[in-house]
Amino acid sequence: MQNAETVLNVLRERGRRGLPCDELYRQLFNRELYLLAYGRLYSNDGAMTPGADGETVDGMSLARIGRIITAMRSERFRFRPARRVYIPKANGKKRPLGLPSWSDKVVGEVVRLLLEAYYEPRFSGRSHGFRPGRGCHTALSEVRRTWTGSTWFIEGDISDCFGSLDHEVLLSILGEHIKDARFLRLIKGMLAAGYLEDWEWHATYSGAPQGGVVSPILSNIYLDRLDRFAETVLIPEYTRGEKRAGNPEYGRISTALGYARARGRRDAARQLRARLRHLPWGNPKDPNYRRLRYIRYADDHLLGFTGPRAEAREIRERLARFLREELKLELNASKTLITHGRTSAARFLGYDIIVQHDDHKITNGRRRVNGTIGLRVPAKVIKANIAPHTRRGKPASRPAAINLSDYHIVYRFGAEYRGLVQYYLPAANISQMSRVQYAMQTSLLKTLASKHGSTLMKMKARHRARIDTPHGPRACYEATLQRDGRPPLTARFGGIPLVRKKDAVITDPIPKPPRRKELVTRLLAGTCESCGTTGGGMRVHHVRKLADLQKPGVPQPAWAQLMAKRRRKTLVVCAACHDTIHATQPPAHALPAQ
Repeated sequence: MQNAETVLNVLRERGRRGLPCDELYRQLFNRELYLLAYGRLYSNDGAMTPGADGETVDGMSLARIGRIITAMRSERFRFRPARRVYIPKANGKKRPLGLPSWSDKVVGEVVRLLLEAYYEPRFSGRSHGFRPGRGCHTALSEVRRTWTGSTWFIEGDISDCFGSLDHEVLLSILGEHIKDARFLRLIKGMLAAGYLEDWEWHATYSGAPQGGVVSPILSNIYLDRLDRFAETVLIPEYTRGEKRAGNPEYGRISTALGYARARGRRDAARQLRARLRHLPWGNPKDPNYRRLRYIRYADDHLLGFTGPRAEAREIRERLARFLREELKLELNASKTLITHGRTSAARFLGYDIIVQHDDHKITNGRRRVNGTIGLRVPAKVIKANIAPHTRRGKPASRPAAINLSDYHIVYRFGAEYRGLVQYYLPAANISQMSRVQYAMQTSLLKTLASKHGSTLMKMKARHRARIDTPHGPRACYEATLQRDGRPPLTARFGGIPLVRKKDAVITDPIPKPPRRKELVTRLLAGTCESCGTTGGGMRVHHVRKLADLQKPGVPQPAWAQLMAKRRRKTLVVCAACHDTIHATQPPAHALPAQ
């Protein structure tokens, strides 16, 4: 049996060389891949959330993996319908979310590993969503560095993209390179598994499974067709000319300036030079010069075009026609906008993107700003992040957090603020975040004051601290949590210099190189960590969080004390101990063993 790393490396090499993949289904018999998938999924928050059949990660064992592989060998494995719930969106609507069973999650992760290994080397460099080593910041950095001179932005938004992926089109795209009928039948069964809502089964005729671990890679495989269309058809057709033709008016005044300088007419030369500052060197209406750029993150794509607006509209129509005819998708007419970069801002990945222009910004004798791309924090983002911390226009306490400890209050405020600031560090107007900082900082201090029946100034004096940063000392607020026999934990709010960092890059989480997780090693060891029994049949007991095992004044059984002492949310036990755990009044969140 090949180890997981070897299998994935072979697939990467085949994908890199453009070779077809004809024995993918056989890899689903490899136990090492399931152990790798389990090691990646067990710590997720949703691992203890039951699907429609009530199955969770609790009680995971080698025997369960063996049953999945046996079903795969005889082609009897079937994906179960996902349990559907709805989560709120920023615009007030709700997004459907599917909750698969645990076995379906594990199989889905194995499928994702195989597909990602094969397709990742084939994907376009202009695609940045759901890919290792890439993310929102890599996409934005590419726009800022390489889109200089763009005139128009075409903001592409696909209506209900993930819910509208056509199954037949997706299977035909997969079938171009995957020559394995059994594997394609498995994918087809996954897509058609349906969902349960109010315990009523509904069929899925289109779309990738919402909430499924394999959905991101399937959507990237599907939309890679759009990337190829943009790269091989649109960009070559709408890109021409080495450089712009010279601006006749600029040339005329430049000649006059040289004439005035030669004759010592300083006042005239000064006036002519000032006029040159307001004229472009190249001809903005040069019919022989065009540039088109393209980038995509998940279902959001953006195009930057240098040319007339009429051609920008033509590009948008061609995109809409390709999506409709080839991929059975529709552009959202109200969100697919054509924006003039100098007079308006295009919205992409939460940023305002503009084309900068300032004739008075001179560096080394040249206008370095004109035509360059600027990234800005939208005013709506500032207002939206101030609103939760204010009442009647003033910062206010957060009542829901008053019952938490000082450490957890500061930790919660600090995490929210830190994530927001770090995402917008590449923005030129990052200093605007000081308004959010003031609102959140005052709300934090008022929350602490309400908790202790004290005043804001006393809380400020108690928690204020200074830390060193690359930009000098910065004030912040700290709270500590003392722990027996271990160093205290420190939570911090603020202390982040609001200074633009052009090359700040936060990529999507990069999967670590395939290796065996510590939990998998413990499971394979075959030793019960509760009673010491050795042999096969070990299971892994999981809990949602350790806090449930340390309730003050509530006596805990020996297994709970052992998990709390080890600071682990997992415990490898024999079948008898696992049954005993579930029979000794487990915490209310625990579910019956599967």
